[in-house]
Amino acid sequence: MTKKKIELLAPAGDLEKLKTAIIYGADAVYFGGELFSLRAGAGNLSIDEIREAMDFIHKHEARGYMTINIYPHNEDIAPLKSYLEKIKDIPIDAFLISDPGVMTIVKGIIPDAEIHISTQANTTNYMTAAFWVQQMGASRIVAAREMNLEELRQMKEILPPETEIEAFVHGAMCMSYSGRCLLSNFMVGRDANRGACTHPCRWQYSLVEEKRPGEYYPVEEDERGSYIMNSRDLCMLDKLPDLIEAGIYSLKIEGRMKSSFYVATVVSAYRAALDAYMEDPEHYEFQEKWFDELCKASHRDFYHGFYYSKPDSSAQNYVSSDYTREYSFIGVVKECETDTGLTVVEQRNKFCVGDEIEVFGPRTEYTDEIVREMYDEDDKPIGAAPHPQQTVKVKLSKTYPAEFILRKKK
Repeated sequence: MTKKKIELLAPAGDLEKLKTAIIYGADAVYFGGELFSLRAGAGNLSIDEIREAMDFIHKHEARGYMTINIYPHNEDIAPLKSYLEKIKDIPIDAFLISDPGVMTIVKGIIPDAEIHISTQANTTNYMTAAFWVQQMGASRIVAAREMNLEELRQMKEILPPETEIEAFVHGAMCMSYSGRCLLSNFMVGRDANRGACTHPCRWQYSLVEEKRPGEYYPVEEDERGSYIMNSRDLCMLDKLPDLIEAGIYSLKIEGRMKSSFYVATVVSAYRAALDAYMEDPEHYEFQEKWFDELCKASHRDFYHGFYYSKPDSSAQNYVSSDYTREYSFIGVVKECETDTGLTVVEQRNKFCVGDEIEVFGPRTEYTDEIVREMYDEDDKPIGAAPHPQQTVKVKLSKTYPAEFILRKKK
């Protein structure tokens, strides 16, 4: 059994989410700048924020990877070079790249840059992986989601031993091959391969017969219709030993457009499971409480992706594209007042005096609480916190450290 440290890699859509991921147990994060990243809808980081982010990451002995994984057109080349000149002195640990031209540009401007091959490059076999590693100098391959465990095991055995394999363990799946989809471009003119996907695979569709325009025939699974391209979410929380023993070094969580609450909840669950396995692989047992915690973040129905077999119809959710959201993120602890025993909270969703809530933090199990009292910033008693991001002081059974999260079951 392996005892090599395994990396838990988390998404960071903006600076707050990046810090949350690190605080809640991620060994590394991946983030995009304001340009050239495939998640244009995420907050992404300005150049000054990238500097701040890398300082924070390295202070916490973690690693930060920047995504430059678009497929550029001619018009993107000069701006890309200009952008790289502006960030070349920032100590970014690696760049996620999918295009050979982008890789050449990065290497020309930042010669010692560590290169990770993005999943967008569609690496589905060991020959392609070997090209990226041996011919282009990449140190890590992010495997295509379509690879199964046996294929990943073979890839690891054939590549140079120092090559790292990164694979997705959690998050949204795409109806298209490793995310290279043209639906969004075709339907609304927003290019998924340049960071602007509108996720039309989640939309509901009807059928129209050529000579009967305006007559819509539902593609039905039941009376609510059908979402024919709506994949379930990937979840490998209960299968981490299989991934690790197949040679996966980095366990990647999808979700740069998700909330800080999502990042904290998912990272916490995977951190607990991974720590338990690495502590004693021989006697490791999966605990359902980890999965229960995971499900408190918004999610779709889960499945194991391509790891054990090619997905069949059970991998799709034909009923609805809605998320399951059983808990709401109501606040984050900013500090505690030792003299009053009050916890200072930045509100995220409305909550009231008398509410039954849960409080959880990094590497800790949650605590049930009741909001006993609440005060505004002027220490005046209030009954509710209805205003987004207002600062309130709450009386709980005890105080909690900064960055702990408050949630409430809906």
